[in-house]
Parts: sequence; structure tokens; C-alpha cells
Amino acid sequence: MSDNSMCVSTLVTQQAPDFTADAIMPDNSFGQITLSAFRGKYVILFFYPLDFTFVCPSEIIAFDKRVESFRSKNCEVVGVSVDSKFTHFAWKNTTVENGGIGNIKYPLVADLNKNISRSYGILFNATVALRGLFLIDTKGVIRHSIINDLPLGRSVDEALRMLDALQFVETHGDQVCPANWREGDDAMKPTAEGVASYLAKHGK
Repeated sequence: MSDNSMCVSTLVTQQAPDFTADAIMPDNSFGQITLSAFRGKYVILFFYPLDFTFVCPSEIIAFDKRVESFRSKNCEVVGVSVDSKFTHFAWKNTTVENGGIGNIKYPLVADLNKNISRSYGILFNATVALRGLFLIDTKGVIRHSIINDLPLGRSVDEALRMLDALQFVETHGDQVCPANWREGDDAMKPTAEGVASYLAKHGK
């Protein structure tokens, strides 16, 4: 199987591929991250192509600005690229004004051998990861994923919206979240009557 032949959507509903890897931690120390150690929490696991590039710092800083919003919902944010932990360290110690990311408050994992990117089906041309994002539930199951081409940055607001939606349906098992649902909006009963009732109120 080639690096680009796996369909990312096949991972949704499956256990997230586990890994243990070197990382630069929020306090700038070197450590190791084991994904399964986050069981009991939600995880936003996002991949980006390379340190010291262009779209990547804007995404990483955008997630950092909202990291406390994720944590308030029992969710940890973890970034991954194929760079080494030393390159991550150098990038964190480069100011934003000079193209760095500053002292972000979540870990960046070093996928130097590309095995993590490969296991998630997003290794591109055997060189870098595409912009894959995976929402993992408290039992380690992938419940949502997106994948963007290299020049297309992701929406942190959408990642938070999907986390809210997942937590809503987990606590309201008799309801589902329709298009563009946001926390506080009406949900939908997954029945013919429920659809009709929802569309009568919101369909036009």
C-alpha cells in the first residue's frame, strides 16, 4: 500500500492509532507523548507539514489562543509534524515577529521517522504530513476527521464546534446535531417526525 492510498475516513469510528514519540512540552522541556495516556480526555490531534513554513505558524498560534477553551471542555490539543524535537524547540524559541511560534501552551510531537503520519494515512509523497485533524473521544475512538491540502489552513472555531457537537450527542443520546449546529442551538430527534419538526422550524 502506498503512503497516499489509505482513505482517512476509514479511521472514523476506529481506535486512534497509538504512538509514543518525542515531543517539546509546554514548559519547553523535552519529553515523550503517548497518545493512549490521554484516555479519559478528548484529544484534538492535528498534523501540519513543517516547522518554519508559512500556513503552519498561523494554525499553531490560532490553536494556542484557544487552548484554554479546549481544556475547559476536557480536551487536550497535540500538534505533530515530521520535524525533530530540536527543530520544534528552535521554532518555539523564535519570536512570532521573526516567523516563530513563541511559547505555545501545548505539546508538539516529533514524527521524524514519519510513522505516525503514515499510520493516520496522511503522509504525502513520503515526505510531509497533510493537514489532518482528528477528534478523539475519551475512549480513544476517532469521531471526526478532516484533511486539507498543504496551502489550506484549518478553522479552530470548527474544531471547537465539532467537540461541542460530540459532547452534546454523548450526553443527549436521543438527539443528533444538524448542519451548522452550535452549542445552545436546537438539535434534532433522529426520527422522521424529528426531522419534520426541525425542518418546519429551521428549514427555510
